[in-house]
Amino acid sequence: MTATRIGVGGTSAPYDVVVGSGVLGELPALVGDRAARVAVIHPETLGEVARPVCAALEAAGRTVHPMPVPDGEAAKTVAVAADLWARLGRAGFTRSDVVVGVGGGATTDLAGFVAASWLRGVRAVLVPTTLLGMVDAAVGGKTGINTDEGKNLVGAFHPPAGVLCDMATLPTLPAADYIGGLAEIIKAGFIADPVILDLVEADPEGAARPEGRHTRELVERAIAVKAEVVSGDLRESGRREILNYGHTLGHAIERAENYTFRHGYAVAIGMVFAAELAGLDGRIDDAVIARHRTVLASVGLPTGYAGEAWERLRDTMRVDKKARGATLRFVVLDGIGEPTILSGPADDLLDAAYRRLSA
Repeated sequence: MTATRIGVGGTSAPYDVVVGSGVLGELPALVGDRAARVAVIHPETLGEVARPVCAALEAAGRTVHPMPVPDGEAAKTVAVAADLWARLGRAGFTRSDVVVGVGGGATTDLAGFVAASWLRGVRAVLVPTTLLGMVDAAVGGKTGINTDEGKNLVGAFHPPAGVLCDMATLPTLPAADYIGGLAEIIKAGFIADPVILDLVEADPEGAARPEGRHTRELVERAIAVKAEVVSGDLRESGRREILNYGHTLGHAIERAENYTFRHGYAVAIGMVFAAELAGLDGRIDDAVIARHRTVLASVGLPTGYAGEAWERLRDTMRVDKKARGATLRFVVLDGIGEPTILSGPADDLLDAAYRRLSA
Protein backbone atom coordinates (compact mmCIF):
# COMPACT_ATOMS: atom_id res chain seq x y z
CA MET A 1 0.00 0.00 0.00
CA THR A 2 1.39 3.40 -0.94
CA ALA A 3 2.34 6.01 1.63
CA THR A 4 0.01 8.89 2.43
CA ARG A 5 1.47 12.36 2.91
CA ILE A 6 -0.37 14.79 5.15
CA GLY A 7 1.04 18.31 5.00
CA VAL A 8 1.49 20.49 8.07
CA GLY A 9 1.92 24.22 7.49
CA GLY A 10 1.94 27.29 9.68
CA THR A 11 5.74 27.51 9.79
CA SER A 12 8.50 28.82 7.56
CA ALA A 13 9.31 25.20 6.75
CA PRO A 14 6.14 23.13 6.16
CA TYR A 15 6.62 19.39 6.60
CA ASP A 16 4.92 16.11 5.81
CA VAL A 17 3.58 13.37 8.03
CA VAL A 18 4.21 10.19 6.05
CA VAL A 19 1.82 7.34 6.88
CA GLY A 20 2.08 3.78 5.60
CA SER A 21 3.31 0.28 6.30
CA GLY A 22 6.97 -0.52 5.65
CA VAL A 23 7.88 3.09 4.85
CA LEU A 24 11.28 3.25 6.56
CA GLY A 25 12.89 3.96 3.19
CA GLU A 26 11.37 7.44 3.37
CA LEU A 27 13.53 8.37 6.38
CA PRO A 28 16.79 9.53 4.71
CA ALA A 29 14.87 12.01 2.56
CA LEU A 30 13.18 13.46 5.65
CA VAL A 31 16.57 13.80 7.38
CA GLY A 32 17.94 15.65 4.35
CA ASP A 33 21.29 15.82 2.61
CA ARG A 34 23.05 18.37 4.84
CA ALA A 35 23.34 16.24 7.96
CA ALA A 36 26.61 14.42 8.49
CA ARG A 37 25.64 13.16 11.95
CA VAL A 38 22.29 11.84 13.18
CA ALA A 39 21.42 11.17 16.82
CA VAL A 40 18.81 8.42 17.13
CA ILE A 41 17.13 8.85 20.52
CA HIS A 42 15.10 5.79 21.48
CA PRO A 43 13.88 3.96 24.59
CA GLU A 44 16.26 1.34 25.95
CA THR A 45 13.65 -1.36 25.37
CA LEU A 46 13.23 -0.46 21.68
CA GLY A 47 16.71 -1.36 20.50
CA GLU A 48 15.28 -3.86 18.00
CA VAL A 49 13.02 -1.16 16.54
CA ALA A 50 15.78 1.47 16.46
CA ARG A 51 18.27 -0.86 14.76
CA PRO A 52 16.68 -0.75 11.26
CA VAL A 53 16.25 3.01 11.63
CA CYS A 54 19.98 3.35 12.25
CA ALA A 55 20.75 0.95 9.39
CA ALA A 56 18.63 2.93 6.92
CA LEU A 57 20.47 6.12 7.84
CA GLU A 58 23.90 4.50 7.71
CA ALA A 59 23.10 3.06 4.27
CA ALA A 60 22.36 6.63 3.17
CA GLY A 61 25.84 7.74 4.27
CA ARG A 62 25.06 9.30 7.66
CA THR A 63 27.15 8.81 10.80
CA VAL A 64 24.63 7.52 13.32
CA HIS A 65 24.84 7.91 17.09
CA PRO A 66 22.28 5.71 18.90
CA MET A 67 21.26 7.36 22.20
CA PRO A 68 19.09 5.10 24.37
CA VAL A 69 17.04 6.71 27.14
CA PRO A 70 14.70 5.39 29.87
CA ASP A 71 11.24 4.20 28.88
CA GLY A 72 8.14 6.38 28.92
CA GLU A 73 7.74 9.45 31.10
CA ALA A 74 10.90 8.55 33.04
CA ALA A 75 12.84 9.94 30.06
CA LYS A 76 11.22 13.37 30.22
CA THR A 77 13.46 14.88 32.90
CA VAL A 78 16.06 17.62 33.07
CA ALA A 79 18.69 15.02 33.95
CA VAL A 80 18.02 12.91 30.85
CA ALA A 81 17.93 15.99 28.62
CA ALA A 82 21.23 17.22 30.09
CA ASP A 83 22.83 13.84 29.47
CA LEU A 84 21.71 13.97 25.82
CA TRP A 85 23.15 17.49 25.45
CA ALA A 86 26.45 16.16 26.78
CA ARG A 87 26.39 13.26 24.31
CA LEU A 88 25.69 15.64 21.41
CA GLY A 89 28.56 17.84 22.51
CA ARG A 90 31.00 14.96 22.75
CA ALA A 91 29.94 13.77 19.28
CA GLY A 92 30.50 17.24 17.80
CA PHE A 93 26.93 17.88 16.62
CA THR A 94 26.59 21.09 14.60
CA ARG A 95 23.60 23.09 13.38
CA SER A 96 23.42 21.07 10.17
CA ASP A 97 23.08 17.76 12.02
CA VAL A 98 19.79 16.09 12.93
CA VAL A 99 18.08 14.51 15.91
CA VAL A 100 15.76 11.56 15.18
CA GLY A 101 13.31 10.48 17.89
CA VAL A 102 12.10 6.87 17.72
CA GLY A 103 9.44 5.64 20.13
CA GLY A 104 6.28 6.70 21.87
CA GLY A 105 5.06 10.20 22.67
CA ALA A 106 7.34 10.63 25.67
CA THR A 107 10.42 9.89 23.56
CA THR A 108 9.40 12.15 20.68
CA ASP A 109 8.58 14.94 23.16
CA LEU A 110 12.05 14.58 24.66
CA ALA A 111 13.84 14.31 21.30
CA GLY A 112 12.04 17.38 20.01
CA PHE A 113 12.96 19.37 23.11
CA VAL A 114 16.62 18.35 22.89
CA ALA A 115 16.65 19.34 19.21
CA ALA A 116 14.97 22.67 20.02
CA SER A 117 17.49 23.53 22.72
CA TRP A 118 20.74 22.23 21.19
CA LEU A 119 22.55 25.17 19.53
CA ARG A 120 19.22 27.04 19.80
CA GLY A 121 17.58 24.63 17.41
CA VAL A 122 18.57 21.82 15.05
CA ARG A 123 16.37 19.74 12.77
CA ALA A 124 14.31 16.95 14.28
CA VAL A 125 12.67 14.03 12.50
CA LEU A 126 10.22 11.96 14.52
CA VAL A 127 9.46 8.27 14.05
CA PRO A 128 6.57 7.49 16.41
CA THR A 129 6.09 3.80 17.09
CA THR A 130 2.86 3.99 19.12
CA LEU A 131 -0.64 4.93 18.13
CA LEU A 132 -0.60 7.86 20.57
CA GLY A 133 2.67 9.11 19.13
CA MET A 134 1.42 8.89 15.56
CA VAL A 135 -1.85 10.74 15.99
CA ASP A 136 -0.84 13.25 18.64
CA ALA A 137 2.56 13.66 20.25
CA ALA A 138 4.75 13.64 17.14
CA VAL A 139 2.61 16.08 15.12
CA GLY A 140 2.44 19.81 15.76
CA GLY A 141 5.81 20.92 17.09
CA LYS A 142 5.14 20.86 20.83
CA THR A 143 8.12 19.53 22.75
CA GLY A 144 8.67 19.25 26.47
CA ILE A 145 9.86 17.60 29.64
CA ASN A 146 8.22 17.19 33.02
CA THR A 147 9.05 18.70 36.41
CA ASP A 148 7.91 17.84 39.92
CA GLU A 149 5.27 20.55 39.52
CA GLY A 150 3.58 19.09 36.44
CA LYS A 151 3.72 17.59 32.98
CA ASN A 152 5.29 19.39 30.00
CA LEU A 153 5.79 22.63 31.96
CA VAL A 154 9.24 23.09 30.36
CA GLY A 155 9.34 22.98 26.59
CA ALA A 156 9.39 24.78 23.27
CA PHE A 157 7.49 24.97 20.01
CA HIS A 158 9.85 23.32 17.52
CA PRO A 159 8.17 21.80 14.45
CA PRO A 160 9.90 18.70 13.11
CA ALA A 161 11.37 18.48 9.62
CA GLY A 162 9.20 15.43 9.06
CA VAL A 163 7.25 12.66 10.79
CA LEU A 164 7.33 9.03 9.68
CA CYS A 165 4.45 6.83 10.86
CA ASP A 166 5.21 3.23 9.98
CA MET A 167 2.04 1.37 10.86
CA ALA A 168 3.93 -1.93 10.77
CA THR A 169 4.98 -1.16 14.37
CA LEU A 170 1.42 -1.03 15.72
CA PRO A 171 0.81 -4.80 16.03
CA THR A 172 3.84 -5.00 18.35
CA LEU A 173 2.16 -2.76 20.96
CA PRO A 174 0.62 -4.17 24.13
CA ALA A 175 -3.17 -4.07 23.75
CA ALA A 176 -3.57 -1.57 26.59
CA ASP A 177 -1.11 0.86 24.97
CA TYR A 178 -2.91 0.63 21.64
CA ILE A 179 -6.28 1.25 23.28
CA GLY A 180 -4.82 4.22 25.13
CA GLY A 181 -3.89 5.81 21.80
CA LEU A 182 -7.49 5.48 20.62
CA ALA A 183 -8.48 8.21 23.09
CA GLU A 184 -6.72 10.85 20.98
CA ILE A 185 -8.38 9.52 17.82
CA ILE A 186 -11.80 9.65 19.47
CA LYS A 187 -11.00 13.15 20.74
CA ALA A 188 -10.45 14.24 17.14
CA GLY A 189 -13.88 12.84 16.34
CA PHE A 190 -15.61 14.83 19.06
CA ILE A 191 -13.89 18.14 18.30
CA ALA A 192 -13.74 18.09 14.50
CA ASP A 193 -14.46 14.91 12.51
CA PRO A 194 -17.63 13.01 13.51
CA VAL A 195 -16.90 10.36 10.85
CA ILE A 196 -14.28 9.04 13.27
CA LEU A 197 -17.02 8.39 15.82
CA ASP A 198 -19.15 6.70 13.19
CA LEU A 199 -16.30 4.38 12.21
CA VAL A 200 -15.62 3.40 15.82
CA GLU A 201 -19.31 2.80 16.51
CA ALA A 202 -19.64 0.70 13.36
CA ASP A 203 -16.89 -1.69 14.48
CA PRO A 204 -15.66 -1.07 18.05
CA GLU A 205 -13.95 -4.46 18.25
CA GLY A 206 -12.01 -3.72 15.07
CA ALA A 207 -11.19 -0.20 16.22
CA ALA A 208 -9.56 -1.65 19.34
CA ARG A 209 -7.10 -3.70 17.24
CA PRO A 210 -4.31 -2.54 14.90
CA GLU A 211 -5.55 -5.08 12.33
CA GLY A 212 -9.02 -3.50 12.27
CA ARG A 213 -10.51 -2.73 8.85
CA HIS A 214 -10.74 1.01 9.58
CA THR A 215 -7.39 1.42 11.38
CA ARG A 216 -5.52 3.30 8.70
CA GLU A 217 -8.45 5.60 7.97
CA LEU A 218 -8.85 6.36 11.67
CA VAL A 219 -5.14 7.18 11.98
CA GLU A 220 -5.09 9.36 8.88
CA ARG A 221 -8.27 11.22 9.84
CA ALA A 222 -6.93 11.98 13.32
CA ILE A 223 -3.60 13.20 11.92
CA ALA A 224 -5.44 15.34 9.37
CA VAL A 225 -7.46 17.00 12.16
CA LYS A 226 -4.34 17.87 14.11
CA ALA A 227 -2.47 18.98 10.99
CA GLU A 228 -5.28 21.35 10.00
CA VAL A 229 -5.52 22.86 13.48
CA VAL A 230 -1.80 23.37 14.09
CA SER A 231 -1.25 24.73 10.58
CA GLY A 232 -3.45 27.65 11.52
CA ASP A 233 -2.19 28.10 15.08
CA LEU A 234 1.29 26.78 15.79
CA ARG A 235 1.75 28.41 19.21
CA GLU A 236 -1.68 27.74 20.72
CA SER A 237 -2.69 31.39 20.68
CA GLY A 238 -6.16 30.55 19.37
CA ARG A 239 -7.86 27.54 17.83
CA ARG A 240 -5.14 25.04 18.71
CA GLU A 241 -6.41 25.05 22.28
CA ILE A 242 -9.26 22.78 21.17
CA LEU A 243 -6.74 19.93 20.97
CA ASN A 244 -6.67 20.03 24.78
CA TYR A 245 -10.14 18.49 24.97
CA GLY A 246 -10.06 16.17 27.97
CA HIS A 247 -6.50 17.15 28.89
CA THR A 248 -7.07 19.55 31.79
CA LEU A 249 -8.38 16.86 34.12
CA GLY A 250 -6.40 14.20 32.26
CA HIS A 251 -3.04 15.75 33.08
CA ALA A 252 -4.07 16.14 36.73
CA ILE A 253 -4.89 12.43 36.88
CA GLU A 254 -1.54 11.55 35.33
CA ARG A 255 0.28 13.58 37.97
CA ALA A 256 -1.82 12.09 40.78
CA GLU A 257 -0.80 8.66 39.51
CA ASN A 258 2.89 9.65 39.28
CA TYR A 259 2.70 9.25 35.51
CA THR A 260 2.07 5.51 35.77
CA PHE A 261 -1.44 5.97 34.34
CA ARG A 262 -1.63 5.85 30.55
CA HIS A 263 -2.11 9.27 28.96
CA GLY A 264 -4.97 8.10 26.76
CA TYR A 265 -6.82 6.58 29.69
CA ALA A 266 -6.54 9.86 31.59
CA VAL A 267 -7.70 11.88 28.56
CA ALA A 268 -10.69 9.56 28.12
CA ILE A 269 -11.78 10.29 31.70
CA GLY A 270 -11.10 13.99 31.10
CA MET A 271 -13.38 14.01 28.05
CA VAL A 272 -16.24 12.52 30.05
CA PHE A 273 -15.68 15.19 32.71
CA ALA A 274 -15.69 17.93 30.04
CA ALA A 275 -18.91 16.51 28.61
CA GLU A 276 -20.57 16.49 32.02
CA LEU A 277 -19.37 20.06 32.58
CA ALA A 278 -20.82 21.17 29.24
CA GLY A 279 -24.08 19.44 30.01
CA LEU A 280 -24.43 21.16 33.37
CA ASP A 281 -23.66 24.47 31.65
CA GLY A 282 -26.52 23.88 29.21
CA ARG A 283 -24.33 23.44 26.13
CA ILE A 284 -24.98 19.80 25.17
CA ASP A 285 -27.77 17.35 25.86
CA ASP A 286 -27.76 13.99 27.63
CA ALA A 287 -27.42 12.11 24.34
CA VAL A 288 -24.06 13.73 23.57
CA ILE A 289 -22.83 13.06 27.09
CA ALA A 290 -23.95 9.43 26.83
CA ARG A 291 -22.20 9.10 23.48
CA HIS A 292 -18.90 10.01 25.14
CA ARG A 293 -19.30 7.19 27.62
CA THR A 294 -20.48 4.57 25.14
CA VAL A 295 -17.89 5.27 22.43
CA LEU A 296 -14.99 5.34 24.88
CA ALA A 297 -16.16 2.29 26.81
CA SER A 298 -16.79 0.32 23.61
CA VAL A 299 -13.05 0.18 22.89
CA GLY A 300 -12.05 -0.45 26.51
CA LEU A 301 -11.26 3.06 27.73
CA PRO A 302 -12.22 4.17 31.27
CA THR A 303 -14.99 6.70 31.85
CA GLY A 304 -14.80 7.37 35.59
CA TYR A 305 -12.38 8.02 38.45
CA ALA A 306 -12.25 7.85 42.24
CA GLY A 307 -14.44 10.37 44.05
CA GLU A 308 -12.01 10.92 46.94
CA ALA A 309 -9.35 12.21 44.53
CA TRP A 310 -11.27 15.33 43.56
CA GLU A 311 -9.76 17.91 45.93
CA ARG A 312 -6.21 17.03 44.90
CA LEU A 313 -7.10 16.94 41.21
CA ARG A 314 -8.76 20.36 41.37
CA ASP A 315 -5.69 21.88 43.03
CA THR A 316 -3.40 20.29 40.43
CA MET A 317 -5.46 21.67 37.55
CA ARG A 318 -4.93 25.20 38.80
CA VAL A 319 -1.19 24.98 38.06
CA ASP A 320 -1.67 23.30 34.70
CA LYS A 321 -0.21 25.23 31.75
CA LYS A 322 -3.73 25.59 30.32
CA ALA A 323 -4.81 27.78 33.25
CA ARG A 324 -4.56 31.57 32.90
CA GLY A 325 -3.51 33.01 36.22
CA ALA A 326 -5.91 31.54 38.76
CA THR A 327 -8.57 30.97 36.08
CA LEU A 328 -9.24 27.43 34.94
CA ARG A 329 -10.03 26.94 31.26
CA PHE A 330 -11.71 23.88 29.81
CA VAL A 331 -12.31 22.91 26.22
CA VAL A 332 -15.97 21.89 26.05
CA LEU A 333 -18.46 21.23 23.28
CA ASP A 334 -21.47 23.16 22.07
CA GLY A 335 -22.18 20.06 19.97
CA ILE A 336 -20.29 17.31 18.16
CA GLY A 337 -17.55 19.04 16.16
CA GLU A 338 -18.25 22.38 17.88
CA PRO A 339 -15.53 22.95 20.50
CA THR A 340 -15.33 26.12 22.56
CA ILE A 341 -13.68 27.39 25.75
CA LEU A 342 -15.34 27.50 29.16
CA SER A 343 -13.28 29.92 31.24
CA GLY A 344 -13.51 30.15 35.01
CA PRO A 345 -16.40 27.78 35.73
CA ALA A 346 -17.80 28.09 39.24
CA ASP A 347 -16.56 25.62 41.83
CA ASP A 348 -20.04 24.21 42.36
CA LEU A 349 -20.27 23.42 38.63
CA LEU A 350 -16.90 21.65 38.73
CA ASP A 351 -17.90 19.75 41.86
CA ALA A 352 -21.18 18.62 40.32
CA ALA A 353 -19.50 17.47 37.10
CA TYR A 354 -16.96 15.44 39.05
CA ARG A 355 -19.67 13.83 41.19
CA ARG A 356 -21.24 12.56 37.96
CA LEU A 357 -17.86 11.31 36.79
CA SER A 358 -17.17 9.41 39.99
CA ALA A 359 -20.69 8.06 40.54
